[in-house]
Amino acid sequence: MTEQISPVTLAVSFADLTPDLVLDAVDSCGLHCDGRLLALNSYENRVYQLALDDAPAVIAKFYRPQRWSDAAILEEHQFVRELVEQEIPVVPAIVNAAGDSLHQYHGYRFALFPRQSGRAPEIGDAATLEWLGRFIGRIHAVGAMQTYCHRPAIDQHTFGIAPRQWLLEHDFIPPDLLQAYASVSQQALDGIARCYERAGEVQMLRLHGDCHMGNVLWLESGEQAGPHFVDFDDSRMGPGIQDLWMLLSGSRAEMQSQLTDILVGYEDFFDFDARQLHLIEALRTLRLLHYSAWLAQRWDDPAFPAAFPWFNSQRYWQDRILELREQIALMDEAPLWPV
Repeated sequence: MTEQISPVTLAVSFADLTPDLVLDAVDSCGLHCDGRLLALNSYENRVYQLALDDAPAVIAKFYRPQRWSDAAILEEHQFVRELVEQEIPVVPAIVNAAGDSLHQYHGYRFALFPRQSGRAPEIGDAATLEWLGRFIGRIHAVGAMQTYCHRPAIDQHTFGIAPRQWLLEHDFIPPDLLQAYASVSQQALDGIARCYERAGEVQMLRLHGDCHMGNVLWLESGEQAGPHFVDFDDSRMGPGIQDLWMLLSGSRAEMQSQLTDILVGYEDFFDFDARQLHLIEALRTLRLLHYSAWLAQRWDDPAFPAAFPWFNSQRYWQDRILELREQIALMDEAPLWPV
């Protein structure tokens, strides 16, 4: 069992996370950096690739303060290690000689990971989708064996009701659009509730949680050829379809074909409850609601205005209102195939 570390200092800020501090933090773990540091594309956390003197490069992830508890981070690390034990191609946090995977330096919590190379998968290829399905099925088979105790679920409240309420209470929506957003977002929540009612009681299990193509790296050849799943930082409890719908794109016919290919591989390792098809557009709508609140809640982080300059404009909220109206209609359509 990894020992709990002390609580993070409340005053810690990413603004004070300098390159020297990053290098010193990694050095404190007994790894000797040669000074080469590359900031990687990450907004929720701060992630760096560091070259070492006498070993392959490592990835250092510095966790956003006050987002996850230590227990929640360690729970995710343990899940990924369980996947590794089943020879599923994921990238686990490095565990030191003392058995620790979560470290602290000057108030910052961080973990180290081996660097994983690869490219984005070819989602238009049926064999690739089947291959992805096989490994997601294996991930879910392991995920179903236990439950998270310290991580919230992906559900109507955490991704819908709570984010909407936060936005309505924090003056991000322009006053002339506030009533329209409040109305359409409530209609969206009502549509989501109907989808969940149609689906009934579906199994909740430990998921990747953010299984889009940016979190899958593909190797072309060698013993490790195929997909490698990275960044389980958003791992939560949820219905299995959460890790499948983000792999779908295009027209309804194209999504039907893609999901069919994925499930050919998936069901080799884990049963798919077809009632979950009622949840695809509901989960997409929940993600849209959650995303707007996520941006707003991070807006005091200087990285966010620089990376998302279009957020919080009049046009942004007008587009979100239209987007939610479209989702309300989609949620009342029949699922991708009869359930």
